[in-house]
Amino acid sequence: MNPTRIVLADDHELVRDGIKSLLENEEDFKVVAEASDGKEALKIIAQEQPDILIVDIRMPLMNGIEVVKCVTRDFPKVKKLVLSMHDSEEYVVESIESGADGYLLKGSNKAEFLKALHTIAAGGKYFSGDISEIIIDNFVNGKSKTSKKPLSTPEEISFLTNREKQILELILDGKGNSEIAEALKISKRTAEVHRFNLMKKLNVKNLIELTQKSKELNLI
Repeated sequence: MNPTRIVLADDHELVRDGIKSLLENEEDFKVVAEASDGKEALKIIAQEQPDILIVDIRMPLMNGIEVVKCVTRDFPKVKKLVLSMHDSEEYVVESIESGADGYLLKGSNKAEFLKALHTIAAGGKYFSGDISEIIIDNFVNGKSKTSKKPLSTPEEISFLTNREKQILELILDGKGNSEIAEALKISKRTAEVHRFNLMKKLNVKNLIELTQKSKELNLI
């Protein structure tokens, strides 16, 4: 049998190299192309028509969830495995609703990664055990992401990750992206991504709105 053809989409070259290295001795799978951003991924998928797309969530130009949604619509035969460091409910639910066939955390071991690929290649679904509770709550028990209220009450602040809460505190202290990056020992780009995600989750567009929303949430 011909190997399952895979396209990798991740903006970190080291991650792509790691996956290729992991699969190089696996006869069942073959990496046929790579992409470092979302738009490039869609172009490559159109050219290569792979069996499986392995995609990260946080990428330039177009994020992984948007890519999954476009692939589901335009290339329905392509299976989609989201490989991410994020285990937040929002990312998991949006990925599944966009058509992902699997969601695996980057901290997973080789055995689970291969199990996920085999399951998806055979037409099944695979989701990391660490996020099974999210899936049960949102799909088995009938809870829907769309039924939630906007983030506007104190208890809903739980939707923010610990890092986003740190970012919020620094923003409210008047820190810019460079200062945030230095304070948290992360890259400026990572600080920018966290800031963008934070403002998107809180549904604000600028510092004034962010400050007002933080007051509503009793954060300041």
